[in-house]
Amino acid sequence: MSKFGDLIGMEIPVLLDFYTEWNEPSTAMHPVLRDVAAALGDKGKVIKIDVDKNQELATALRVKGLPTLMIYKDGEMVWRQSGEQDANTLIGLMKEFL
Repeated sequence: MSKFGDLIGMEIPVLLDFYTEWNEPSTAMHPVLRDVAAALGDKGKVIKIDVDKNQELATALRVKGLPTLMIYKDGEMVWRQSGEQDANTLIGLMKEFL
């Protein structure tokens, strides 16, 4: 969990995507997240977290539906949503927290 604290403690906004490879809506988000990461450059970070490999973290954060997206800034969760989102919405949200 200490590595997780390092990830979310950044001064730039961090978008977390909790997914599994066997969940179709999760895999549909992969190209969207690539677009978000490309649009933000070094002003934000996009991190994909495989729930199957990080069950303890997913349980601690009460991840139920997939994909679950969260934005953290300075160690605080500032936004959370389950389900698919489009790139423009996510880019706009991330820019709010720059």
